[in-house]
Amino acid sequence: MAARSIQKLDQAVVNRIAAGEVIQRPANALKEMIENCLDAQATSIQITVKSGGLKLMQIQDNGTGIRKEDMEIVCERFTTSKLRQFEDLSNIATYGFRGEALASISHVAHVTITTKTEDSKCAYKGSYADGKLKAPVKPCAGNKGTQIAVEDLFYNMVTRRRVLRNASEEHNKIVEVVSRYAIHNAGVAFTLKKQGESSADVKTLQSASTLDNIRIIYGPAVAREVLEMETENSKLAFKLRGFISNANYSVKKCIFLLFINHRLVESSSLRKAIESVYATYLPKGTHPFLYLSLEISPNNVDVNVHPTKQEVHFLHEEAIIEDIQQSIEQKLLGCNFSRTYFTQALLPSAPIPVTEVTQKSSEASCAGTASATVYAHQMVRTDDRAQKLEAFLPRMKAQSAEKMETDKPLTGSENTEPSTSAKNQTDEPMEIDDADKPSTSTSSRGPPTDHGPKEARHSTTSGQSSRKGRRGGQGHHYREVRLTSVLSIQQKIEDNTHQGLREVFHHHTFIGLINAEHALVQHQTKLFLLNTVKLSRELFYQLVIFDFGNFGIMRLSTPASIYDLAMLALDSEESGWTEEDGPKEQLAQYVLQLLQSKAEMLADYFSLQIDKEGNLCTIPLLLDDYIPALEKLPMFVLRLATEVEWDTETECFQTFARECGLFYGIHKSIHLEEKDSKDKEEKESSASTSQASMPSYKWKWTIEHVIYPAFRAVLLPPKSFAQNASILQIANLPDLYKVFERC
Repeated sequence: MAARSIQKLDQAVVNRIAAGEVIQRPANALKEMIENCLDAQATSIQITVKSGGLKLMQIQDNGTGIRKEDMEIVCERFTTSKLRQFEDLSNIATYGFRGEALASISHVAHVTITTKTEDSKCAYKGSYADGKLKAPVKPCAGNKGTQIAVEDLFYNMVTRRRVLRNASEEHNKIVEVVSRYAIHNAGVAFTLKKQGESSADVKTLQSASTLDNIRIIYGPAVAREVLEMETENSKLAFKLRGFISNANYSVKKCIFLLFINHRLVESSSLRKAIESVYATYLPKGTHPFLYLSLEISPNNVDVNVHPTKQEVHFLHEEAIIEDIQQSIEQKLLGCNFSRTYFTQALLPSAPIPVTEVTQKSSEASCAGTASATVYAHQMVRTDDRAQKLEAFLPRMKAQSAEKMETDKPLTGSENTEPSTSAKNQTDEPMEIDDADKPSTSTSSRGPPTDHGPKEARHSTTSGQSSRKGRRGGQGHHYREVRLTSVLSIQQKIEDNTHQGLREVFHHHTFIGLINAEHALVQHQTKLFLLNTVKLSRELFYQLVIFDFGNFGIMRLSTPASIYDLAMLALDSEESGWTEEDGPKEQLAQYVLQLLQSKAEMLADYFSLQIDKEGNLCTIPLLLDDYIPALEKLPMFVLRLATEVEWDTETECFQTFARECGLFYGIHKSIHLEEKDSKDKEEKESSASTSQASMPSYKWKWTIEHVIYPAFRAVLLPPKSFAQNASILQIANLPDLYKVFERC
């Protein structure tokens, strides 16, 4: 095959090829024209596009304009007012410098330029094709500045036009370019709109700051989560300013606005370096918002790298990137101590109590009529008896209403009577005072007191008197307690109360049980998951402290030997007994002797009676209609001897109350599922004396109708409950509505 001859291309072909390198899509052409406007010192730039810029791109500014004498060559290649010789590139301070932008556009589109300088009497208009004027320049009316209209872009490049046929995508590219230049050029008003539409896609004011423009373009969610950056390094000869998002904000795609010497460019190495810093602070798969303006000495920057001028090279690139990376990391470390969550505030109006909303909703439900419009913040469960969690379980739907009657617990009234210390009281309340206690030499009555003189031990009882009748329904006279140790514990509980959680417990609506450990409740528009085990332990601990000396009693049908109970506890794995602790018989005898020595105090203060033979006869009744899991009684007796601090008064009462909370509280091992008749018959035929046998009443009923009403009435949740997962918010109706609206 013969070799082909080499020929010089026609100048029109050369220009069209070069134009395709500079102008790759409408956004590239618009970027070049925006930079020309900024070089002309414009303070207002208005842009109108049609079909993503393929049919029309019109840009108008109020800059210096173009002289009439220059109109003839303005669209020719390598004609510019910003560069005179090659050496000027080392100190270039303008966007344009090659004189190729308008020339390239004129080779792939129809261009019309209307311009007027400040000293000109009128404006001049010219039309261009392939870098040449189609006809002589004509005078016309016009404002100071320049207007350039680019029509039918790529009309003579069919392949390129087919590739760019998605007008919507091209328009989004244009919006992105205009937005970035608007943010960087605070003090210049930008307006971008589609032809024929009144609303603007981008609109910034001349008086707006950089942060204002970020808020206008990207929204307040970004603007309130950005940190201002400023750093300088004289050795590397660069300055950096901008805004970066903090650890509260993240998006799925990185938003990175980078300007080097006021030129919009890209730098993959800088992007990767910064994102590696944010990887420590943001969730996996999320990215930050970044706007950085980097000013480097012009002598160290090479802007003549690519026809589109999107890439630049500069000296000491690795060192500068490392310095920027460290500055951003230091900035993020300074704001990493907390995170801020914003909630929507209600419009000013009269406060609506939760009880009022609940009452209105309940009345409307009972009447069977449609209620008035209920807003999201008012939507709460109105009546838990109407529709509970169990209603959605297939097994429960088949149960009849009479099931609730059979599930009611034993009240324990047959085994309950006032404590012996309160039986034969007159109508006047009895006081427990420091002076009424036995002397410290009587070891059988309790711990020694070391509070000092009696006068100093007396304190006010306003806090205690406000807690009278805490259990309710006991039917015996209240003994006022003036023990300084007890009052100090009560005051500590009240001071440590979390008021927000107290409000939740006081006005909650019970939804249903998940298992013995967890239950669901609702407060206003929020759904909470409660740890019944932890909460019940705290409840009974507080009942012991606030009802000190005023307990009813539950009498065991057959007194239980403390020695035998201790042996049963030591035989269980829960006790943690090892051979190093000594023989079990000796330990059980120690438990018996210790508790017998404290029998008088235990009976007087805690209604826990031990007879002379060493048998446990009664335990305190802390809550009406509630009997603890008696299979835990052996361990309770053992822990009273080993875990209670008997030598110090305050710690004695406090640790005793904690052990009561552990014994009386709900246990994870409780089996809540109801058995059918066959299971009951099999259980009755089996060994009824098994230690794992349950009380005769239903625990599910007890938790719902006894424990949770007590939470509502008397529990003072400590502040630690807000951090230890005792109560967790798992849903919020207004937020759920937003999710459903998006779906």
